Amino acid sequence: GKDIVQFAKAVEISSPSIDGKVCKTKKGQSGTNSYGVYASESNTAGNSNRGDVALCGGTGNTSTSVNASPQALKDFVVKTLLGDGSKNWPTSTAAASGTPKPETNDNAKAVAKDLVALNSDEKTIVA
Repeated sequence: GKDIVQFAKAVEISSPSIDGKVCKTKKGQSGTNSYGVYASESNTAGNSNRGDVALCGGTGNTSTSVNASPQALKDFVVKTLLGDGSKNWPTSTAAASGTPKPETNDNAKAVAKDLVALNSDEKTIVA
């Protein structure tokens, strides 16, 4: 957990544009402000109507309209990994009735997927 936090801080400082491409939350529905919001537990099915996600790159609630912009790696580290990697690494957590349900190593896999998707120059910067 601590290693991913240090990595994320280095990426944020060295290349904010890359930070914005890793763990970028998605809209719960098209055409609305329904991006996922990083939290310590996923709860897109809950009554929060916010689309709380603890999954890197998670999708917001389909019925919310309050999240106008996506969140990314720096937000993921602060809000989901609690700033120190003590929670949700390498696997996310969900509220009792929350979705998406955690899968083993889901956050580690999602970060890796986003890093692989970077272009060659971006990968060099990250390395």
